[in-house]
Amino acid sequence: MSSLFDNIFINGMELKNRFIRSATWERLADDKGYMTEELMDVYKELSKGNVGLIITGYAFVLESEKPNPGMMGIYEDDFIDEYKALTEAVHENGSKIVLQIAYGGSQTNYKPDERVIWGPSKVAQKKTKVMPKKMTEKDINTLIKAFKDAASRAKKAGFDGVQIHGAHGYLLSQFLNPYHNRRKDKYGGSIENRARIIFQIYKEIRKEVGKDYPVLIKLNCCDFFDEGMTLEESKYVSKKLSELGIDAIEISGGIAGAVHGPKTVNLKEDEESFYKDYAKEIAKDINTNVILVGGNRSLDKMDEILNNTAIKYFSLSRPLLREPNLIKRWEKGDTKKAKCISCSKCFDDNGNYCVFKR
Repeated sequence: MSSLFDNIFINGMELKNRFIRSATWERLADDKGYMTEELMDVYKELSKGNVGLIITGYAFVLESEKPNPGMMGIYEDDFIDEYKALTEAVHENGSKIVLQIAYGGSQTNYKPDERVIWGPSKVAQKKTKVMPKKMTEKDINTLIKAFKDAASRAKKAGFDGVQIHGAHGYLLSQFLNPYHNRRKDKYGGSIENRARIIFQIYKEIRKEVGKDYPVLIKLNCCDFFDEGMTLEESKYVSKKLSELGIDAIEISGGIAGAVHGPKTVNLKEDEESFYKDYAKEIAKDINTNVILVGGNRSLDKMDEILNNTAIKYFSLSRPLLREPNLIKRWEKGDTKKAKCISCSKCFDDNGNYCVFKR
């Protein structure tokens, strides 16, 4: 019988338990995406709380493309020494840390008129109304290289791995989404074509960092959007990535403007771990580590999922905003569910924080 507190490995990366802090926008980096003392303190506190793996808030891979203020960057070599202090601080407390890398695209309200924003097609984002520039093949090749270079910098900075952000309606997620992706070339049409850019990014990163460096990805189980990516399409993308050698897939869901899907706020006990059924379907057919994010609150519920499905890891964001020491509390025997009430008041334009701690 597996335990949530097992000591386990993802491609050589040893984790002291199965709990992961999922990527969270802290809005604490400086104007160019560099570390601040306040941001460093967030990660130190998380690592002292015994979370096995921390995934950073996403770092933008091109300087011209910062979708939200206060986000971390990874677009130039100067970040390498900058982040060494961060990775060393986390490692001192026995946790591991992975850098999430991404391009935001039109799902933004941050200075959209002051910069060129790429999209798979010239289709406005339904919620933000931002109209992107349709990417040329040259743009796509530039983006692929930017992801590869970002991963290389992350490795040199001491991060234990990288996570490609392919979920939540950001650019790579938009390529998977037939509403946003109306291309007629090799990057549009079938799910095989719509996922091509993700496969290319993964392959280039893998060539750059080598076979022994953990590369993860975050994907939607589906978009919960009438013209969005379906579960069957997500299963195809996940299986293909597994065959290519991806080390872990974090299963999430939804995009800005999604019109249906599971309840994600003010959860009752039977509504916790709300993507579990979708992730279970994806996990059963692939040979890679599957991470479940979304509404994980109770040890008993996660233990049941761990021992009755192929899902092996659990990531949390809101509960760790409320209780950075939550994993340590559970480990010491206080197994009451997380104090987070899933009100989602922590998510606003000022970054993510728990309103009960201010």
